[in-house]
Amino acid sequence: MAFDGTWKIDRNENYEKFMEAMGIGMMKRKLGAHDNLKLTIQQNGDKFNVKEASNFRNIEIEFTLGVSFEYSLADGTELTGAWTLEGNKLVATFTRKDNGKVLKAIREIVGDELVQTYVYEGVESKRYFKRG
Repeated sequence: MAFDGTWKIDRNENYEKFMEAMGIGMMKRKLGAHDNLKLTIQQNGDKFNVKEASNFRNIEIEFTLGVSFEYSLADGTELTGAWTLEGNKLVATFTRKDNGKVLKAIREIVGDELVQTYVYEGVESKRYFKRG
């Protein structure tokens, strides 16, 4: 279970542009870029428990690979979708409830980092996490 553990945000790449594409206002983008996000991931077979702790909120998400569920982003954007395992990558396809547009997310372990990639409306962003 390579994803298991606690991961702390280390750095972002193109994250403000991604948030802008998502329609997040400038003040929230500035705050979001410095959210001090910490992920605690526990995998048990095809079931995942993910705790997200940041400056803005603390939530716990449970999901099963391939099973659709509802999720709200920190800014309140509501999504529905599912995570799947493709090789050694967790891949999610979420659809926004407000406009039907698709947000893709990929989590993979690269070296000693957890890399989370987002793609929305052609804008790609990466967030890098270190074990903490």
